[in-house]
Amino acid sequence: MQHVEERVNLPGSARMVLVDNVVPFDPEPQIFEAMLEGWARQQRVRFLKKETIDRRLALVRRASRFSGQYPWQWSAAEIEAFIDGLRSGSRPIKVSTARGHLTNLQLFLGFATDPRYGWAAVCTERFGQAPQQVLGEWNTITHANEYEGSPERRPFTYAEVQALFDAADGLVESVRARRRKGALAAQRDAALLKMFYAFGLRRREAWGLDLADLRRNPKMPALGQVGVVRVRWGKSSRGGPPKRRTVLLVPEMDWVVPVLQQWVDEVRPLFSPGAHPAWWVTERRGRMSCRRMDDVFASVREAAGLDEALDLHCLRHSYITHLIEFGYPERFVQDQVGHRYASTTAIYTGVSLEFRNRLLTQSLRDRHPELWEPAL
Repeated sequence: MQHVEERVNLPGSARMVLVDNVVPFDPEPQIFEAMLEGWARQQRVRFLKKETIDRRLALVRRASRFSGQYPWQWSAAEIEAFIDGLRSGSRPIKVSTARGHLTNLQLFLGFATDPRYGWAAVCTERFGQAPQQVLGEWNTITHANEYEGSPERRPFTYAEVQALFDAADGLVESVRARRRKGALAAQRDAALLKMFYAFGLRRREAWGLDLADLRRNPKMPALGQVGVVRVRWGKSSRGGPPKRRTVLLVPEMDWVVPVLQQWVDEVRPLFSPGAHPAWWVTERRGRMSCRRMDDVFASVREAAGLDEALDLHCLRHSYITHLIEFGYPERFVQDQVGHRYASTTAIYTGVSLEFRNRLLTQSLRDRHPELWEPAL
């Protein structure tokens, strides 16, 4: 008997969410919202991120509005029509997005139909219907390829990286020449984009950087106080905490040293951040947001005349690709960017034709040295 009590008292169960002996005035929407609250509790105790939970709840509500039905009324046809509707229109969803939606709806229905949580019994008692698991292998999308991103997204070429940085520097000079406000912000933005590329950072990783996270590399004192970046807000997985790693500044990127030193020694103090620990601060003395970083990149990309398909994350792709072309071992690159698997690093690598031809030439020299001996 004790075992049964433990099962019905699980976080998110109907018994833990609904109030005993209270009859809802409008039962259908109230039971629906209670069910969603139960699912949210079940996810919170698994330490899933708030934004992940909120996104999943919004998806279930959206599917309910589309179908005009509550989950205990859903059949496979309603879910399939919902996904099919998202494929049409001016901004159709991609395959990876559709898979994510189907997976999340499948997880919700798994929760709603699990007898340990008691929601199926509540729905049967109140409405004469119980939610059913209507999603399975037969109507979900198989993950067939490791990478399903847009083929338009790619690493920058060296010329494109230079064009982006030239445009960022040009915006600084343009603002100064017109004697308008914003020169300090433009200088910060130029340094920000260069740091993204020089260390291969994700947006949230750059957002979370504090002054204490950049330090000297004792093995390479010439790189000054920015030889090492301690990333504390790396991409987490499956409800885990943000991953940490240490990124070393490679000598090929040492051009960023004076840029970052000027930012922290001369420009940042002019923002009057006081005791704020953030490396990247705003005019309002707060931490620079990820959205603002995206906006900065978009403005500079437009000024440089680069392809709109290239986004801020493409600088990270470029970093990975260029480290490989510089000759760094794949394991070193993998550790630098914080990938768990080497296959993930390989997905983001797009080495140039020149680099591959150089490898082929070296291989031919090693295998057939007689073909490369100078004529007597």
